[in-house]
Amino acid sequence: MLAPMVLAAPLAAQEVVRSERPLFRVPPLAQGLEHPWGLAFLPDQRMLVTERPGRVRLVGPDGALSGPLPGLPETVARGQGGMLDVMLHPEFRANGLVYLCQVQAGEGGFSSTLVRARLAGDRFAEARTLFAAEPRATTGQHFGCRLAVGPDGMLYMSLGDRGRMERSQDLADHNGSLLRLTLDGGVPPDNPFVGRAGARPEIWSWGHRNIQGLAVRPGTGQIWLHEHGAQGGDEVNLVKRGANYGWPRVTLGVNYGGAEITPHRSLPGMEDPVHVWTPSIAPSGLAFYQGDAFPGWRGNLLAGALRARVLVRLTLEGDRIVGEERIPVYGERIRDVRVGPDGRVYLLTDSARGALWRLDPA
Repeated sequence: MLAPMVLAAPLAAQEVVRSERPLFRVPPLAQGLEHPWGLAFLPDQRMLVTERPGRVRLVGPDGALSGPLPGLPETVARGQGGMLDVMLHPEFRANGLVYLCQVQAGEGGFSSTLVRARLAGDRFAEARTLFAAEPRATTGQHFGCRLAVGPDGMLYMSLGDRGRMERSQDLADHNGSLLRLTLDGGVPPDNPFVGRAGARPEIWSWGHRNIQGLAVRPGTGQIWLHEHGAQGGDEVNLVKRGANYGWPRVTLGVNYGGAEITPHRSLPGMEDPVHVWTPSIAPSGLAFYQGDAFPGWRGNLLAGALRARVLVRLTLEGDRIVGEERIPVYGERIRDVRVGPDGRVYLLTDSARGALWRLDPA
């Protein structure tokens, strides 16, 4: 495992931060957010931010916060669940459509769902639930719920194992997998398990624990993700069609309290991770950097960390991770990392008094 560079002290407001490459400041853009989770940039320089208790707000370029936007289905905000990721339709300028991953109730409990709605001024209209993970459960953890549109024009949606690890090795269960859907929530006919008895046709890859970061690598068509391990064993994975990523039959982590989950670190027919964090950093949010504000970071992979309370910068050579830098940001839990149209990096901090921060070149 790579030895990361760690900046020892949390940052003070407006302090110039010296990382391995650029200098930058981290001014607060918007404060007073309750457990913010996901972020999307609108063409008019505003942003959509979700709050886990069940709200979506608009953030102006000056940091002004709107009230909660009405018009969405009711959210179950239980445990780690609630209003989670948000993403614009690729043709948002023409159709105004927004995708949200939120937890909803249904027969047998509640599950991660994919909702599509039209942003109409300061409210949502025509909201429709396109997909709900099955089977539902009453456990309150590991919902996954990151969204991305791939270069193939398909929608990728992550799902956690809901705290029941055996679900990740069951193709008849959506949970513990990465899904590939059409933009209408349907099943693409070239998905790997279409027509296979006892398998859910939406599944693209499986054997995942709790995917909290999902990103498309520019210029390659590759889908990358990271997922939480238990006590150690957080993983970065390069996604392959139909591949099994091993959880819980393979892991480099142990259970909470130190109990062994499996003796196996690798098995035939299961994909090994590209990178592992042990002890766990609890990664959340993932983005490839291609902007102009920090040219020294181009091609790097940025991830937030909840437990470690840092921004992680990973350096790649080909499909290998060859370097890691950890940068504390106000000692806060970093829930999401996004690169804005202006080339700056935006962070969401996970707390009852959460905030949206922006990295500015110094």
